[in-house]
Amino acid sequence: MQLMLFLCFICLIQPAYMNTILVPTDFSATAKNAALYAIQLATQLHATKVILYNAYQAFPPIITEPTAPVIPVMDVDTLKGISKNSMMQFKQSLQAFCPQEILLEEKIEYAIIADDINKICRENKADLIVLGITATSKIEEVLIGSTAISIVKQTKVPVIIVPQGATYSIIKSIMLACDYKRIAETTPVSAIQSILDATEARLHIVNVYEGNREMNADIASQKELLLSFFKEYNPQFYFENNHSFITAINQFVDTHSIDLIITIPKKHGFFEGLFKEKHAKQLAFHSHVPLMFIHQEDL
Repeated sequence: MQLMLFLCFICLIQPAYMNTILVPTDFSATAKNAALYAIQLATQLHATKVILYNAYQAFPPIITEPTAPVIPVMDVDTLKGISKNSMMQFKQSLQAFCPQEILLEEKIEYAIIADDINKICRENKADLIVLGITATSKIEEVLIGSTAISIVKQTKVPVIIVPQGATYSIIKSIMLACDYKRIAETTPVSAIQSILDATEARLHIVNVYEGNREMNADIASQKELLLSFFKEYNPQFYFENNHSFITAINQFVDTHSIDLIITIPKKHGFFEGLFKEKHAKQLAFHSHVPLMFIHQEDL
């Protein structure tokens, strides 16, 4: 009896897979939506801390309209003061949505977040980054997207990008978007297994291709490797023939009630094959659900 109680106690004190979530913010409505998503996700993952982070050099806390007059450059102390006040208000607007068991912290500092993201994550012991993304024009899509994609490129920590308008729902079904290239060398197996364990979600492995293609020996062997990695999760495999990558992904999301898409940035040739940078941006801006980027393991 004592042994059983001890084992139960050990299970209760086991650390969460993602204990601390970092939420970069510019205090906009999109950033607030991402922060709300992070708080609710923290509850599902049994995380204990969400850190609201503003790098006031990279993310000036002043939101302007395209037609508004140009704001003159301010000195660092002025930016710091505005950032501090904006963060206080931002945190207060979120506090009511944060359960007592989750600590909501804030941090502001002078930094370039895309360049300093690994240092920021180390100092704050962040296990996951959650940020929002938005654009109102094609030009903004290119410019704003570059910051989010730069963070994905630079960081060693998993990143979830919450598209504009996407809201949190309990993660029950996960799509792994797969290109069937160098599976053994590039698949972050343990990280994907951990998110599956934490959410207890169903796994759908999806490949989008154009034109006619048969199941050749190479694709079959790559599929068998994936099956061996995730066999205990009973993964379902799908091959979607569509000339539009984004259309195929969004249709699959709707048809199979996907709550989260996982993609794997490649070290040699970022988003090679179907996962080119343009596809990453298109998904970030046009996906119906959040995207999780998990870097390949060092093998």
